Amino acid sequence: MKYLHSMVRVRDLDASLRFYCEGLGLREARRKEVAEGKYTLVFVSAPGSPEVEIELTYNWDSSEDYGSARNFGHLAFRVEDIYATCARLQAMGVPINRPPRDGHMAFVRSPDLISIELLQQGEPLPPAEPWKSMPNTGNW
Repeated sequence: MKYLHSMVRVRDLDASLRFYCEGLGLREARRKEVAEGKYTLVFVSAPGSPEVEIELTYNWDSSEDYGSARNFGHLAFRVEDIYATCARLQAMGVPINRPPRDGHMAFVRSPDLISIELLQQGEPLPPAEPWKSMPNTGNW
């Protein structure tokens, strides 16, 4: 397993980039604008640790009050076999909130309700049951 990134929702992308980059000395590693989803993702990392990133998520035109529970989004981990990982967690009683229907991504929650994103290492696995037809549950 490899730790990938932490995600933080931001209200003002320019102010956040100023804080993280100018204030803390992180560097913008990459950016992704998703017009259909109306959001921008900016990944920043420390110069000495480019492999560990913070994902700043800016939702365009959002008036949502993130409060203290919604501003921290999730932890992400790359796993060798997303189906085996989800099956192991499910056997432990962990709900699979967003099943890996696409063979690539799933979301679960820790016992403390921290959202955890699981990403398949390499190419997505072929869609397979029971995951392919499993609905989303709860929040992530």
